[in-house]
Amino acid sequence: MSSSSYPSTIKGIGIHKTGGVENIEELTLPFPEVKPDHVLVKVQWVGVNFIDTYLRALPDPFVPLPVAKEAAGIIAALPTDASVVSSEQYQRRNFQKGAGVAIDVMGALKEYVSVPWDQVYPLPASIAPRTAAAALLQGITALTLLTESHNVAAGETVLIHTVAGGVGLLMAQLAHARGATVIGTTSTPAKAALARAHGADHVVLYKEEDTVQRVLELTGARARMFESDFKMIRRKGTLVSFGNASGAVPPVPLFKLTEKNIKLLRPTEVNYVTLPSEREHYSNLLWELVGSGQLKINVHGEYAFTAEGVRQAHLDLTTGKTTGKLLIKVSDD
Repeated sequence: MSSSSYPSTIKGIGIHKTGGVENIEELTLPFPEVKPDHVLVKVQWVGVNFIDTYLRALPDPFVPLPVAKEAAGIIAALPTDASVVSSEQYQRRNFQKGAGVAIDVMGALKEYVSVPWDQVYPLPASIAPRTAAAALLQGITALTLLTESHNVAAGETVLIHTVAGGVGLLMAQLAHARGATVIGTTSTPAKAALARAHGADHVVLYKEEDTVQRVLELTGARARMFESDFKMIRRKGTLVSFGNASGAVPPVPLFKLTEKNIKLLRPTEVNYVTLPSEREHYSNLLWELVGSGQLKINVHGEYAFTAEGVRQAHLDLTTGKTTGKLLIKVSDD
C-alpha cells in the first residue's frame, strides 16, 4: 500500500474520558503520521493487560486513547530515513515489508500504528502475530523479573502469587526449568491444576488455606499479599513487587527490611528493556523459548474488535475469571 492509498481515518477502541468500562467506545482516528524513522504496522492482534484498565482510569489521560499497549501484526511501511536504514542496529533486525512484528507502545488498540523502528520487535517465521501478541509483554516481564530482579537458580524456592495468571504461568515455567522449587498461590482447584501443569510444584488455595502457614510448612519453616510476604520470606531473600492487580502497595518503612536483611524491589518491565540492545536480547530469548516449545503460551480467549468486546475483556480480566492471556482480534490479514 502506497502512502497515497492510505485511508484518511482508521478505527480504534478506547476512551474519550476516564472511568469504568462503560466509557470504552469505538473511536474514529486520523491515519497515523508515519515519520521517517518509524515502522508502520498493520495491527492484527492486541494483547489485553492490567495496565489497560489503569490507563482508562487515569485522572488526566491523553485522549482519545486506544486502550492497549501490546500488539502484533505485519509491516506496512519501512523507515525512509537514510541514517536509520544504514545503521547496524537497524540492519540486524532485517525488517521486511509484510513481515510479522510485535510492538509495546501506548495507544495500540487501532488498525494501524506508527512506531519508532527501535521499539519494534521482529518475529521469526516460527512465531505468528497471534502468539506474539499473547507473549510479548508478559513474556519479557517474566524473563526480566527472574533474571534481573533476582536471577533465579537451581535449588532456590520461588513463591509466585496469582500463579495461574498470564505472567504467573510464564514465571512458573521459567523458574521450574531453571531447577527452582515453585510455590504458587491461586483461587480455585482448576487454576491450581493449570499451574501444576506449567511447572508449579506446590499450589496454595488462598481462599481455603492459610497461605503463610502453608508456605512455612512447604519450606520446612525456613521461610518466615504484601504484609504476609515479609513473614514468609527467608533470611537474605528477595521480595519483588510488580504490577497493580492486587491494588496499591502500602508504604514500607526502610527498617522493616533489616529483620531478615531482605531486598525489596518495585521493578517495571520498561526499565529493563529501555535500550535497543536490551530489547533485542530479551525478545530473541523469548522467541527462542516459545518457538522451541519450552515456554507455553496460554490464551484464555479472543474478543471482538468492538467496544462491547473490549469492555468484556476488561471485565473478565479484573474479576478473576481468566487464566493466561486475553486477546483482541483486530484483523485477519
